[in-house]
Amino acid sequence: MEDECIQIRRYEELPMANDFESLIEPKNVPAVLCGCTKTWKAFSLWNPRNGGLDYLQARVGSSVVEAMVSSSAPVFYGDLGSHQRVPLPFSTFIDLCKKRMHLQTQHQQNLDEDHSVVSQTNHEHDYLSLEDVPEQIYLAQVPIMNSDRQERAQLGILREDIQMPPILGAKELSCINLWMNNAQARSSTHYDPHHNLLCIVSGRKQVVLWPPSASPSLYPMPIYGEASNHSSVALENPDYSFYPRAECSMEFGQKVELEAGDALFIPEGWFHQVDSDDLTIAINFWWRSNIMSSMLEHMDGYYLRRILRRLIDKEMDQQLLKLGMGKTRTCADKLPNNEQTNHADEIYSHMLKGMDFKDKRHKEGNTLLELEPAAVQVLHKLVSLVHNSVSAGQDQQSLSISINDNEPVSNDKCENIVIADLKDDPVAKSLWDVEPQTLQYVFLAMANNFPRTLEALVLHVLSPVGAEVLTRKFDEMDEQALEGDRNKFYEVFYSAFDDQSAAMNSILKGKELFTQQAFKNVLDKFVGVNLES
Repeated sequence: MEDECIQIRRYEELPMANDFESLIEPKNVPAVLCGCTKTWKAFSLWNPRNGGLDYLQARVGSSVVEAMVSSSAPVFYGDLGSHQRVPLPFSTFIDLCKKRMHLQTQHQQNLDEDHSVVSQTNHEHDYLSLEDVPEQIYLAQVPIMNSDRQERAQLGILREDIQMPPILGAKELSCINLWMNNAQARSSTHYDPHHNLLCIVSGRKQVVLWPPSASPSLYPMPIYGEASNHSSVALENPDYSFYPRAECSMEFGQKVELEAGDALFIPEGWFHQVDSDDLTIAINFWWRSNIMSSMLEHMDGYYLRRILRRLIDKEMDQQLLKLGMGKTRTCADKLPNNEQTNHADEIYSHMLKGMDFKDKRHKEGNTLLELEPAAVQVLHKLVSLVHNSVSAGQDQQSLSISINDNEPVSNDKCENIVIADLKDDPVAKSLWDVEPQTLQYVFLAMANNFPRTLEALVLHVLSPVGAEVLTRKFDEMDEQALEGDRNKFYEVFYSAFDDQSAAMNSILKGKELFTQQAFKNVLDKFVGVNLES
């Protein structure tokens, strides 16, 4: 389950409009508001148990509405390929509701009567059998008010029976819609691009809600499709082999029960699936959030990039967690000190000037005897991993590298090892497990004693996830060191490479590949775009 900060709250008393606007709406967390519709005329006048169907039929007359018809009923999917919108006189739909309601009443009476009396009664009425009354009809989102297209307000006359909920104050509404079903119905899992207040006039609804952060487990439709706000997972028969993340979707879902009179605030972006009992009537209000209503169009691209970057950073952390690296700190766009641009420019400017770093080596860790036991152990492990990785790409006549060999490691002797399985990356895991200061001493020892091994580590063995871990370790080192010591360390570190530009580019390229994979994962999970397919 998600954190307590996104737990759905239930308010037995309606909050004031200013409290709703300042305390509930800005949190973007659903809330159940009891008694919201009990003061409406509709609450009593539309009640099917009290002549409400006759009232509605007389009130609306022969107005034609668009009814939702689907072969998948009682489950109704929102994409155009799964249902049809057909014109239907509202009075005809009310007739179907009356027939079904009568049959349900009759069926209940039959259960209490003698069988012979039941048989006689069944022959005396002219209504269809319960199975013959169409169940594939759902009045979904029939407009009572539409601020964009007034001519589409098919049931505008019913607005006199409902009132603007006081909690909404003077908000500018986008739409008011009627939702009504004559039999049990279930809507597919989807989210709305507006804030939503769902008000129950009659009947009951059960709603399951998921925060936007749960999108990966719901597999949203591709963003370029007409049903981009719907989940791809079939409700009645989910295929977990095709949608494996969906199997844990209920871990993130919260379920609420709504009775007549209740209302549910559903913030924009929250996925929800709605189950309605027989003869349930509801009204919903849509309005734009303050963020969306005030967002300037020329800022769209910027906010899109900010949002994607935040999701990518979170995805990178989650990928590192799969390596067993514990809680990580995202250090986006840093390599390898707190000011990436300055450090990179400094390295490249030194190279352009032809400066030789080899004579400016940091004195600490110059000899192996000066290393602490923990650093010696890490050094031995890294050297072994590098040699094993390099040897795996060479023929039997050149299986090893001399750790004191000062000849450069050529590309034809070393293959670029890319570890695809994040759960099996011993180099990245070794780097992560080392304290920053200890790793700094290890790198200094490698640069002074085993420069070709350090070169092979960075240019040929370091995987994309290893490059990401290395840059994060650089960040941690930078936080613990003075500026002068930082500069000396990087001078010694990069002096081990005959081509310092290649070393920098290798680390940058690896980090970019790791970020690129996280970007692909984000598109797949949140946007429904699989770049691999």
